[in-house]
Amino acid sequence: MTDDSATLALLALGWLLSDTERASRLLALTGMTADDLRNGAENPGILAEFIRYLEGNETDLVAAAAAVGISPARLVNARIELERQC
Repeated sequence: MTDDSATLALLALGWLLSDTERASRLLALTGMTADDLRNGAENPGILAEFIRYLEGNETDLVAAAAAVGISPARLVNARIELERQC
């Protein structure tokens, strides 16, 4: 797994979970639990899915990328890199 890509995914996930409404929406739409999130933090496929989830809402993708200090394209590239590790 590319550490940089995993780190970016985790930072984006941290941004996503920092807001109760966004976090609730993630859990509701994915069917994941808090335990699933914790257990998936080391899985490149799950990390890629977090980014793919953000890609489904451009506003969230742009905001997450800005919070992490990267471009949205770099975040998408991180997802692609993570998917290659699966």
